[in-house]
Parts: sequence; structure tokens; C-alpha cells
Amino acid sequence: MKVTSLPDLPLLPPGEAGPRNVAIGTFDGVHIGHREVIRDSDAVLTFEPHPLAVLHPQALPKLLTSFEQKRDLIGGLAVEELVVIPFDREFASKTADEFVEQVLVGQLGATQVSIGENFRFGKKAQGTPEFLSARPEFETRIVPLVEALGETASSSHIRGLVAAGDVAHAAEFLGGPFLLEGEVVTGDQRGRDLGFPTANIVPDDSLVVPGHGVYAAWAHGHPAAVNVGVRPTFETGRGLLVEAYLIDYDADLYGETLRVAFMERLRGERRFESAEALVDQMRKDVEQTREICAKKRP
Repeated sequence: MKVTSLPDLPLLPPGEAGPRNVAIGTFDGVHIGHREVIRDSDAVLTFEPHPLAVLHPQALPKLLTSFEQKRDLIGGLAVEELVVIPFDREFASKTADEFVEQVLVGQLGATQVSIGENFRFGKKAQGTPEFLSARPEFETRIVPLVEALGETASSSHIRGLVAAGDVAHAAEFLGGPFLLEGEVVTGDQRGRDLGFPTANIVPDDSLVVPGHGVYAAWAHGHPAAVNVGVRPTFETGRGLLVEAYLIDYDADLYGETLRVAFMERLRGERRFESAEALVDQMRKDVEQTREICAKKRP
């Protein structure tokens, strides 16, 4: 999939750009509702950073996906081109008409535009699905909200599920497991001393992290027992840490980017009376992870 920055596309007279079949949205999480908007589109138009980061920073939630994760997820949907709007105050000042005439027609040459029914755009969010449908330059496809398990798929609902540790439920809405990635950093070697060496990630504070607990996951192609939390059995003084014990894997991952796909929550994080009791529970966690990952793959 080709990734293009919108400013790199020339502004051409009507009919000279494109043609592109364009899906538009913020697409945080690239969940099943987003995937329905993107379906059959050859190009996706999205915003980086998230518009709320510019317009109302105090209202910006922790996001489900980094730009890199979003790019990769969209790339897996048979999309040919991802066009990225470097969103800032200047772009936010464009009217709905300017957005259509300059971006959709002049730069993208859109012949079809796909959006979710709750999508808004342009200065003061004056652009609506009905506004787009009235434009003669392209066909507009308005996608209704998508449901799973009797509930509407939305990024905000999925954020709540992930934060509560309900990653299995979240996956039903995401269309795949919740993903977390980061650079593997040096820890205090406590896991290695216990016989369970872990790859440690300090999570990005701008992104959603599963609630404290132990999870069955996949990482680097291996089943992994993953602890999210502050490790209450030991007084480490550390902040939030994601510790992944990759089963049957012992190579050094320091400095590499590790992507963790969370499958199920095994238990909450808790304090043990001794290191021996912790190790005994970790063995049980590993066996349970093997069983779950034998049935579930990302």
C-alpha cells in the first residue's frame, strides 16, 4: 500500500485528478464499522494527528492505535493508497465546500466517497453525509453504524472494554485482537531470575493499555503470557510496564519493536506472599496461555 501525504498531491482542475474511490475517516482502531466504510475503496483518507488533538486537546481520549498500527491495519484491507492529512489549525479552517472542491475533487479526483453515518467535516463540522450526497461530482456511500453482540461498534466503546481488561470482547468489535506495540527496554531482570525472562515495554501514554492483569497473547510469532501493571509482589518503584514472557523463545529482543496481540485475560494482578508462590502461579499462567493460543491466533 502506498502512503501519500495530502500536500504532495497537486491541486488540479476538476476531472484531471484520480480517479479514486475514497473512504474518509479518523479510523482509530480500524474496527468492524470502519472496515465496512473502507470496503471496496481503493484509497483511504485519514487525519494525523487525530483532529481532537488540535481542536480540543483536553477532550482527546487515549487512542486504540498509533498511526503506524493504523497504517498496517488499513494496509491489510486490500487498499491501494493511504492519503494522510497533516491536520492542523489551518486545515481545520477549511469550509465543507473547500474540503470537497480542493481535496476530494481537485487533489484526489474522487468518483465515489464512503463515510460513516456520523462523519462530520469542515469548519465547525458543517459538512454532513447529506451535504456530500448532494454533490454531483461523485457518488456518496453512507454506511450505517455496525453492530456486534447487540451493541454498536465504536472506538469509544472499545476503549472502555480494553481499559477494563475485556480484550476478548473488544476483539469482537475490532475484527481482530487488540494490539499494543513498543520498543523492548531493559528491565530489572526480575523475570529472568525467576526463570521467566520477559520482553518489557513502557507503553505510550497517549494510547489505551489493557487493564492491570495477566493475559494470553501472541508476540513475535510465539504465544506469550503478558503482565500489565506495576508488579505488586516486588517494590520496584516502576510505573506501568507491559512484560511479555514469550513461550519457547529465548533470543534477545532489546531495542526491537515488539507488537503484542492480546487474546484473553487470565486473571487480575495481585500480590503473592513469596517469590515461590508467584513462580507457581506463573507456571499455571503459561500453561493456560498455551491452551488458549493453541485455539486462537491473531
